[in-house]
Amino acid sequence: MRLSNCGLRISDLENHTSLLSMSTTTQLMTAEELIKLPRGQFRYELVKGELLTMSPAGEEHGAVSVNLTVALGQHVKSNQLGIVYGSETGFKLESNPDTVLAPDVAFIRSERVGTVSKKYREGAPDLAVEVISPNESQSAIERKTRQWLQLGAQVVWVVNPQTATVSVHRHTGEVRLLAGEDTLTGDEVIPGFQISLTEIFSVGNF
Repeated sequence: MRLSNCGLRISDLENHTSLLSMSTTTQLMTAEELIKLPRGQFRYELVKGELLTMSPAGEEHGAVSVNLTVALGQHVKSNQLGIVYGSETGFKLESNPDTVLAPDVAFIRSERVGTVSKKYREGAPDLAVEVISPNESQSAIERKTRQWLQLGAQVVWVVNPQTATVSVHRHTGEVRLLAGEDTLTGDEVIPGFQISLTEIFSVGNF
């Protein structure tokens, strides 16, 4: 059967397909919809209403994240400095359209904590930590680091298990690379905190 026998022209179908495509690409998700998604084999983030799906982290990634989380959490709690947040905690950074990012570790100073919500935290943490996975591109890491700093984070630690390095990015634009036996410090954001890179990247050595 030819299209002309159906009373349709090729141009009609092309216009219809174009409209469907526009409708699909402009339908954005909200933070309220995101938090209702079932937990399972994927991790999610939202960037200006667009859903990003990520697979769970690998073993080394998880072990390095916990090394840093435990040390940071113990220091913050014993000195009553604020709250340390574990991985997959969502921070709503923008609205209409919504952006929700989830760092591997985060910290908020006690004077900023306020009431702890059952929903996503509004606004950026003082510190966001991103532990690089083997399949993450350099451009993706740089983009997320810029997002954190532009949307309110004071400091971002980018932790790279593959190179055993940590790059410290400050909202002032300063970047410092730590390697070898260097020590990562909390500076004025987390007073008194320090941890050696060898402790961060010590995985499976008993």
